[in-house]
Amino acid sequence: MRMRVLIADDHPLFRAALRLALMQAVPDAEVVEAHDVDTLRAAASMPPEPELVLLDLLMPGARSFAPLTWLRNQFPGTAVMIVSANEDPEVIRQAQIFGAAGYVPKSVAQPDLIAAIRTVVDCGQWFPPGVVGSSRRLTGDKELLAARLNSLTPQQYRVLELVAIGRLNKQIAAELSIEETTVKAHVSAALAKLGVRNRTQASLVFREMEIPQGAE
Repeated sequence: MRMRVLIADDHPLFRAALRLALMQAVPDAEVVEAHDVDTLRAAASMPPEPELVLLDLLMPGARSFAPLTWLRNQFPGTAVMIVSANEDPEVIRQAQIFGAAGYVPKSVAQPDLIAAIRTVVDCGQWFPPGVVGSSRRLTGDKELLAARLNSLTPQQYRVLELVAIGRLNKQIAAELSIEETTVKAHVSAALAKLGVRNRTQASLVFREMEIPQGAE
């Protein structure tokens, strides 16, 4: 079966460049493209699930690590490689903490991009030399947050996302086609796993995944 790869970037020219590099790294790949968070979610949810996602962090619909954590939670078998113009070492470090298998600055030469894709496809990791492990700031809180997010089931994560944007249990039940009692159970479990007491605190979790100020 051909490898299914999802390219998620809002710039058509750069998606074309990524497709060209991907075709050299994995010639027989089946490529699907997305230009914002909504099309990313729709494409990733179409079977079969992608084996690799090349993800831009700052697409329309998100300016945070939330699309990365969503992919890692919903599709744990999918490798996610960030391809971004953002070269801040702290952002790169946090991307690794939140589950990225690689991080390639858009400034790299095409041969390095091809090599990075091949490394991740072969179940390895690729990050800029000397960046990972040399964080300027404390990352313990992010590591704890990532661990707690990873402990959520896919349904608990989806419920948490809806809680974070202010949906009521009845609305969540309708949107996910589940019983309201099931929603309540998922909310309670998610709060416990996150170590928070209420829905307001749970909604703040997504603010903690925002790109550090001054790093964009």
